[in-house]
Amino acid sequence: MTNEKNKTLIGFKKARSLLDKIIKMSEDDEYCINIMQQNLAVIGLLRSAHQQLMENHLNTCFKTAMASGNEKKKKAMTSEILKVTNLFNK
Repeated sequence: MTNEKNKTLIGFKKARSLLDKIIKMSEDDEYCINIMQQNLAVIGLLRSAHQQLMENHLNTCFKTAMASGNEKKKKAMTSEILKVTNLFNK
């Protein structure tokens, strides 16, 4: 596993841990603002992990596809990037 993928995995694990904490807080009927603050922390971790994944993908898979002579592969890869970017921005 590359160092970049390992950082992403750590981010996902931190988000999962915080999400477990949020579930417990909700079950224990804790103060809403405290739960929302933890929720925002999870969102931040997931956004960061997404950014790391995108950067790694662009620097590896996408870069390789663009360097190839395969126009169909280039078009498909570009379409995938645009699709994921549009989903992220919703």
